Amino acid sequence: MTTKIIMDTDPGIDDAAALTMAINSPELDLKLVTTVAGNVTVDKTTINALKIVNFFKKDIPVARGAEQPLLKPFEDASRIHGESGMPGYDFGNDYGHEIDLSAVEALHNEIMASDEPITLVPTGSYTNIAMLFSQYPEVKANIKEVVAMGGTLGKGNMTSAAEFNCFTDPHAAKVLYDSGLPIVMVGLDITLKALLTADTLAKLEGLNATGKMLHGLITHYSDGDEDGHPMHDVNTIFYLLHPEFITTEDMWVDVQTEGPAMGETVGDIRGAYHDGKTNTKVCVDINAAEFNKWFLEEIAKIK
Repeated sequence: MTTKIIMDTDPGIDDAAALTMAINSPELDLKLVTTVAGNVTVDKTTINALKIVNFFKKDIPVARGAEQPLLKPFEDASRIHGESGMPGYDFGNDYGHEIDLSAVEALHNEIMASDEPITLVPTGSYTNIAMLFSQYPEVKANIKEVVAMGGTLGKGNMTSAAEFNCFTDPHAAKVLYDSGLPIVMVGLDITLKALLTADTLAKLEGLNATGKMLHGLITHYSDGDEDGHPMHDVNTIFYLLHPEFITTEDMWVDVQTEGPAMGETVGDIRGAYHDGKTNTKVCVDINAAEFNKWFLEEIAKIK
């Protein structure tokens, strides 16, 4: 049995690695890729998504999405991912085109046409998802769960309170967490633990063409230090395939949309404020050694 997924993404170096894993996993059936402004502009994230899909010669549709957040001014992360969003490897200029549908329309069509509930995997800001739920609330009935990279119970990476994806469009994040759908929060609580080590990176280049491509990208990634590089978005795929290596806690998560805490994901860790109800499965710990082992093994399998 395979799990049908849709990735809503803003490539980005770690997004490219997550797409690589999703595209090549026999346990996942990637039906659609939608793009959003985030790490770089949506024009660039769309091109980058096309480059990854084309690299693997896959017939997976790519749909261009929102070019700015719902309400907040757009602020990219090109200082981390480079001006193009994916420097470090020459994909050439023949990478195809996005489909002639907006991300929201493509999401609606794919979800409603599916013969089984689909899992959404957003790894950028959640603008497309929020617009989808607003315009087509009926899609929720055919969504199995949302495995979303973003958020944190602790220190943020954009402000002391907020993680990048939730900071980029906090109003969209609030729509997601208020949606009533099963949500898995794959946030900084685990992504800053599952660092791709220097040893893993050194082995990557010699594995195959995919390893060489990812090595080129990751060595141009400004997120990380001598301890390793956080592959934030890849953790969503690791969760889908190996939840046994991730510890989760069920709790209610609220999103702050105003003031200096804008984008903060506030977990009711005491269960004190929502009558015992929960809306999120929060990833709180991960086996980093197994993550590194899995990453290399999966790349080595790609022909």
